Amino acid sequence: MTTTSQSPLVVVMGVSGSGKTTVGAALAQRLRVPFADADDFHPPENVAKMSAGVPLTDDDREPWLRTIAAWLDAHAEAGGVVSCSALKRSYRDLLREQATQTFFLHLHGDRDVIAARMAGRPGHFMPAALVDSQFATLEPLQADELGTALDVSAPVDDLVEQSLQILAPKDGSLR
Repeated sequence: MTTTSQSPLVVVMGVSGSGKTTVGAALAQRLRVPFADADDFHPPENVAKMSAGVPLTDDDREPWLRTIAAWLDAHAEAGGVVSCSALKRSYRDLLREQATQTFFLHLHGDRDVIAARMAGRPGHFMPAALVDSQFATLEPLQADELGTALDVSAPVDDLVEQSLQILAPKDGSLR
């Protein structure tokens, strides 16, 4: 797959409460590509577990990640943006198995900022009590991964603009 400025394949990643859905949806709109929220791909068992304050295991996550990988693969030609925690390198590797040119935008921020955001989301299945488990699981992007980190303290519009600049082709490829 060749990624262009018209058809990037992007995973907006980070811990719960980092703004993945908000930034991802806005980025997809600006890029004029489909958007998917990985939360919508969770099977009922995962939602029930998280709603009860129980962190998911790697075994819980694998089928969910494979479904997201299939979505990415299906959108490889036309492009797309999906919001997905993608907290571990192994999770990102699984997503890249089917869509090798996936670019990861890691929305990172201070634990207290994220916890405050999560507390302000009544009715969401991911309780604020799981903030610490999310940060404990998080493995930042490594140098050999296609992606970059953005600070969540910036306004959404700024994060989208930064993303668009990063995704703009230089020498015919992503930076």
